[in-house]
Amino acid sequence: MRMDYMDECPTILREYFGYMETIKGKSEKTVEGYFIDLRSFFRYLKMSRGFSTDDFEKIKIDDVTLEMIESVSLTEVFEYMNYLKTVRNNNNNTRSRKCSSLRSFYKYLYTVTGKIKTNPVEELGNPKLPKRLPKHLDLEQSIDLLQSVDGPNKERDYCILTLFLNCGMRLSELVGINYNDIRSDNTLVITGKGNKQRMVYLNEACINAIEAYRKVRPVDGIVYSDRNALFISRNKRRISPKTVQWLVKKYLKEINMDEGYSVHKLRHTAATLMYQQGGVDTRVLKDILGHENLGTTEIYTHLSNAQVKSAIESNPLAHVNSNRREKK
Repeated sequence: MRMDYMDECPTILREYFGYMETIKGKSEKTVEGYFIDLRSFFRYLKMSRGFSTDDFEKIKIDDVTLEMIESVSLTEVFEYMNYLKTVRNNNNNTRSRKCSSLRSFYKYLYTVTGKIKTNPVEELGNPKLPKRLPKHLDLEQSIDLLQSVDGPNKERDYCILTLFLNCGMRLSELVGINYNDIRSDNTLVITGKGNKQRMVYLNEACINAIEAYRKVRPVDGIVYSDRNALFISRNKRRISPKTVQWLVKKYLKEINMDEGYSVHKLRHTAATLMYQQGGVDTRVLKDILGHENLGTTEIYTHLSNAQVKSAIESNPLAHVNSNRREKK
């Protein structure tokens, strides 16, 4: 873990973050997210109880004790959620995440370690989130995106877009691909969240794109630590997430789809195309995408406009006219 935030933590939080990393297998980025959420709560607690008069962003939490943590009431948590909404202007998604962070921390103290006798947030629910369909490209737009690739790095860029659109991988997963992750049986080992690995099969488009890029991939002058990376930048290093985000945005702009679309939307596109047009079962899709829960995958089972129209048209009452029989 990076010491820049660990130095701000009381012992009880250090122990919790160590548990989340080593036992639960959470990534450093995920654990840092827990820290930010819990720091916000304990800053509020110290402020609301009159323990600190500093500006909210300057309140230190390294003196938070187990007694303070255990004395929290559900009412205080509700007041904190109201503070986040009315003062901090946190939206429903942010407040929902902070609820989850609190529940996870208190569950650890109550269930795993037994350091507290009651769990005050056991009944804490998440703010209701509006159901939104994942934004994605349709099949024609996806083809247009691939055909827009050009320039000195066209083989690399085309390969990147092809893997995104066919395998539905995350940004961090793509930049982390090494040569030895690609197997001779045309499978690819992907390292996902929490360093969990999964295997996906490479289809013909992916195989051809990888082979075309391999022929032009730089060999000389690559930084030693990045010599095994599949995708190389112009600086002869493993390509960075920011570079991938930039090039994806550039090609999306070429097809006038840059507003509201991003790298992650290509993951949504792959999943939606596999489900809607490829007929892939959600349980198989779950494994391809690396989701822990099937519920996360089921967001892709939304109906397309064409499917909705077809369903309505197939109603046996669809062609019954409004002419009434005349009564005799």
